[in-house]
Amino acid sequence: MELILIILLGLLYAAGVYLILRRSMVKLLLGIMLLGSGTNILIFLLGGIVKGKPPVIDEDAKLFQDIFADPIPQSLILTAIVISFALTAFAIVLLKRVYALVNSDDLDDLNTPEEEDI
Repeated sequence: MELILIILLGLLYAAGVYLILRRSMVKLLLGIMLLGSGTNILIFLLGGIVKGKPPVIDEDAKLFQDIFADPIPQSLILTAIVISFALTAFAIVLLKRVYALVNSDDLDDLNTPEEEDI
């Protein structure tokens, strides 16, 4: 299970970096989203994968007799998902506005100054 997630993590990072290096603003946003998903999987892997043991421990237990899942990485991933959703929504609105002004999604069109007609 962990090997599959490590391979998926590498693929997400590779695809994210590849898309960020493209000239399109939409591909840039998709690359950032892929890097965010890869980071969530990385946090999940670092927290440890424990099958069948949720992070809910009986209140009568004085000592931990078994291995339980760590709830901190899970809560960090949940928070990261909410933040990445808000960032993606804001970026989509921003990209739509830039496209309406520039009529292109090419990043190089944003750097070139407009030629003034005299």
